[in-house]
Formats: sequence, C-alpha cells, structure tokens
Amino acid sequence: MNLFLETVQVLLLSIWYNVESFVHLFVPRKRKNIAGEVVLITGSGSGIGRLMAQEFAALGTVLVLWDINQDGLKETARLAKQSGASRVHSYLCDCSDRNEVYRVADQVKREVGDVSILVNNAGIVTGKKFMDAPDSLIEKTVEVNTMAHFWTYKAFLPAMIANNHGHLVSIASSAGLIGVNGLADYCASKFAAVGFAESVGLELLATGKDGIKTTIVCPYFINTGMFDGCQTKWPTLLPILSPDYVVKKIIQAVLTDQVFLLLPKTMYLITALKKLVSTFSVLFHTTAQNSLSSSLSMTRTYQPARIAPTNYAF
Repeated sequence: MNLFLETVQVLLLSIWYNVESFVHLFVPRKRKNIAGEVVLITGSGSGIGRLMAQEFAALGTVLVLWDINQDGLKETARLAKQSGASRVHSYLCDCSDRNEVYRVADQVKREVGDVSILVNNAGIVTGKKFMDAPDSLIEKTVEVNTMAHFWTYKAFLPAMIANNHGHLVSIASSAGLIGVNGLADYCASKFAAVGFAESVGLELLATGKDGIKTTIVCPYFINTGMFDGCQTKWPTLLPILSPDYVVKKIIQAVLTDQVFLLLPKTMYLITALKKLVSTFSVLFHTTAQNSLSSSLSMTRTYQPARIAPTNYAF
C-alpha cells in the first residue's frame, strides 16, 4: 500500500473511531460477560485495588490478588469472597522487583492458570518537589508505577497472545496526560505508563491480536488517602473523585472494551485543549522561524550588494 492510500486509510479510521465514540456517548456499548475469567489485580490490598476486587468478584470471576501488605490482602480476599468471587488467591509480591514478579507469576500459572484480565493498579507517590525527592524514592516511583507494567506484561501477555484473548488494564492518572506542579517524578512515571500501554495495544492490533483489549484509566485525584492534602481550585470542573465512582466507571470501561477512560469527563476537554494549544504553538513557532529565516536570508542576500561599492570606493 502506497503512502497516499495509507494516509487516507488513517484519516478515514480516525473519523470512524471519533464518530463511533460520539455515538456511544448516547448509545451504551454492549457489556461482555467475564464470568470465569482469571483477573489479577496488583496493589489490591487497599484503596481502588480492593474496591475493584469486590466489583470483579460480583461478576463471577476468579481473583488473583497481589500486594506487599499481608493483612490488607487477607481483608480484600474476605470481602471478595463475600461479594461472590468463585475463587480468590492471594500472593505477596513487590511489583518493583522484576525477579519477584516473574517468580510469583510462575506460581500463579501453576496454581491458578493463565491470567486473562491483568489490572496494573499498584502505584506510589513521593509527594515531594523534584529537587527535594531522594534519588531512591524517585527510582522506586518509576519501578512501581512504570517498570512493574513491563514485567507483568512479559509474564502474562504470552498466554493472551497464544489464545488471542485477554484484557490489559492500566490504572494510570490524569497526571500521565498533563504535567502537575510538585509531582515531576509521579507525572513522568504515569506518562510512561500511558505511552507503554497504548503502544503495546497498537502492537497487538498490528499483529492481528484484536482479541486482546486495552483499557487505560486516567483519573483526576481520588480520595483514597494517597493524595491527602491535595486541593482543587475548581471543584466543579475538577472535583476530588470518590473511589466508588471511579471503580464503577473502570468496571464499565472494561466490560465495554473502552480504550481510554478519563475522569471526570472534563478531562477529555482539558486534554483536547492542551493538544490544540500545543499544535497552534508549534505552528506559530514554525511560522515565526520560517519568517525569521526568510528575513535573515534576504538580509544576507542584499547586504553585500550595498556594502561592496563602499568597499570598492576605499
């Protein structure tokens, strides 16, 4: 396929997907049945992870819970069983440790089977400005928020590819779309997580593995205790989100194979405006540079013609 046809194809697909997304604002997508699926949730010992475990449990799934907090895991497992999970398996795992991820993943495959829905939820935040954050905490932030996704994908994606069936869920952040003052390391780790999940999703589509879905979740700050002390200047446009609300939206996104979930909905507008401003900024600077280059070129062309006679006069 030549470049012209490929360009037309991309434009038509872009239009189609945008029209489809617009239609689904008014017409609900069909929900899929995930009963019996093996769902692994990292960071499930508390917060969003625990709530997601309860919601997935109510849908008849087999749950695999990972966390570094043994007591938290036990409580989540108890609540998940009460919510209707067919089976619940808990494992201590430090997702920042690649070797430990691979070791526990092998144990899961032996004891439970292949994971078909992987939810990368574990995350940490230093809460310090960049120059105040110790190197060790910056490294830990990237290891947990980003690199852990690489290792869990490496561990569980091969079986999904073999079956052309699965779902990869990345719990990222709106801070992975727009930079936030005082959260440089956190933003960097979440930008990377978003880019990684999106890129792998495109790789799977390009290789014909359209049975493996991707959902990337980018919520604003959630009232889970992780961002205690954070305030919003515009509570109407950007409210601090309720954990229950966020989890309901995440489950809905997974069941309808929604690729991007931004919360609240105003985040769609904000990110669109950011892209628009960036585009106009680039166009402005490009035009200015071209004009300046042209002007300088003209100056260099005409100056010798004016100067030369003077030189000859001397």
